This record gives sequence, C-alpha cells and structure tokens, in this order.
Amino acid sequence: MSSPSPHPRRITGILTPNITPVDERGRVDEDTLRGYVDWLIDRGVDGLYPNGSTGEFVRFTPAERLQIAKIVIEQAGGRVPVLVGAAEANAAETISACNAYGQMGAAAVAIVAPFYYRLSSDAVHAYFTQIAQSVDVDVTLYNIPMFASPIDVDTVIRLAGEQPRIIGIKDSSGDLPNMMRMMSAIRPMRDDFSFLTGWDASLAPMLIAGVDGGTNATSGVVPELTRAIHRSVVAGEIDQAMRLQFDLLALFDRMIGLGEFPDGFRAGTRSRGWDLGPGRVPYSDARKARLQSAQWEMDTIVATATQKFSGEQTVPPGGFSLESIQSIVSRVMQQLANAT
Repeated sequence: MSSPSPHPRRITGILTPNITPVDERGRVDEDTLRGYVDWLIDRGVDGLYPNGSTGEFVRFTPAERLQIAKIVIEQAGGRVPVLVGAAEANAAETISACNAYGQMGAAAVAIVAPFYYRLSSDAVHAYFTQIAQSVDVDVTLYNIPMFASPIDVDTVIRLAGEQPRIIGIKDSSGDLPNMMRMMSAIRPMRDDFSFLTGWDASLAPMLIAGVDGGTNATSGVVPELTRAIHRSVVAGEIDQAMRLQFDLLALFDRMIGLGEFPDGFRAGTRSRGWDLGPGRVPYSDARKARLQSAQWEMDTIVATATQKFSGEQTVPPGGFSLESIQSIVSRVMQQLANAT
C-alpha cells in the first residue's frame, strides 16, 4: 500500500456529479456518456464525479459502476481530475472498488457512510478508519445524511487528524455552521484537506465562507452558471456571486422538486440537447405524464439561463425554441391570473 503525498493539492472548483446515460434497453450508454463528458469539460467544469447520487450509483451493478468510472476517466484523459464515488455494500467491497478506481487513474474516491442501517458515530469512525488504512488511493468523506448515516463534525475532525489518506469531505447537508466548524478545526492541522459542498442551494455562501469548491448536480445542466459563481467568489466579486446564486437557487429548486430525484436534472439536460434516457427505476404512467408536461417549463428556465451566461440558444428535442418563450410566459401569466 502506497503512502499519500504529504501536501497534495486541494481539490478545488466545481466538480460535476454527472448523470449516467442509459439507452433504450436500460444499459449504460457509453457513446453518449463520452460525448457528455467532453461537453462538460468544454464548458469549463473543474472536475467530474461519476457514481454519485445524481448518477444513481445504487441503481447500477458493481460491474456497471466500474464501467462508468472507466469510461469517464478515459474520456477525461487527464484534462480534469475525476473523483469517483466508491461506496459499496460493505467495507471489504468498498476497499476493492477504491483500489480499482485508483488503478484506473482516479484522483481520489468519495465514500458515503454506510446506508440502510443507521450507525453510531463510533461505528462510522471505525468504518472509515478501516478503509483509509487499506486503500491505495486518496479518500474524501461524503456526508449525505438524508440517504446515509451522518458523519458528524467531531468524527470528521477525528478522522482528519488520524488518517492522512483522508484528504477531504464532500458535505451535502447544506449546514453552513457545521462546515465552518470543520474548517476552523481542521485547516490549522491539515492544509491539504479539501472542503466541498454538495448542496447547490448554498453554493455561494459556502464558497464565501471558505470552502474549496462544490460537487453540484446543477453543474451537469448549467456548468457555465456554477463556474461563474465559483470564479466570482475567487475574484472577490461577492455581490455578483450572490446575484448568480439566486439564479441558481431558482433552477435548483425546480429541478430537485420535479418528479423523483434525479428526474429534474435529467429534464434539465434534455433542455440542453442531451437526452440521457430515463432513470433506473420503473416509471408509472402518471410520472411519465408529469415529467412530459413539465419539460416545456424546464426548457424555458434553462434556456433563459444558458442564453444569459453563454449566449447559447438552446433548442431542445421537440422543437421548442427561444422565440416561443415569450408566448409561453404569457400563457403562464394568464393561467396565474385566472387562478386568482
């Protein structure tokens, strides 16, 4: 087992937790995934994050997860770092996956705390300790308490002090005070430790507070906007960053509220011209109808954002064009007036 470098460069910027494209038979769509990776990199993302929650990692087999990571790492070709989600059903399988991803060329792996069974803080600490002492790749903790056992502040601080192989945390709780508590305690002893936020609704406030970057689902739809927020904070343009954050918040709220996660983000990519297929769970007729009826609204929101930040005119599948936005908005306003 190799030793980590003493002061590796922090993971910084916006890393995209990319959706996993599937074809009409439900298989991983390699060609589309490679094209999507190029598209994201061309639009300035700072890294990629396959096999995350947005990529629906739990709905793919271990072999498929290895396939997805291999495709993304190969296609990125060193242009941006790749942080691979490596959570499996138990510590032994997670360790095996981590080492496989490291051999593929992953910059690091992200590991969610054990899910399904809710574990104590002590058990979470033991789980990550075993992994950190057994892998040949750098590890970032992934705190997502809505889906898995929480990784509390004291446990993060303890692991950062004990395990040099653990080089950062991705926190999707959106808890700004707890993030600040972690940074305050860890940065004096670990200058190499990265802090990443996975909650899009608080991206700018987190960056302003000092986090290194984000792994944000919206960056898979509007990479120009999330990049602009990060770069504005880096440049000290805080007012601009907060203005952009309110734009991002409107997008994020609509995407996360549409259908079953990550339906809204798949709808958003369709608005950019990328049909990445359906998710990996069966769709009821009602769900299909709801998503279809909401697609035009998503098209409007995303088209407005992309025109504002990139000058791009998005014409999504189905023939919707920017020229029809005004008539759609007028129709919505009329519906609202009739409802009051």
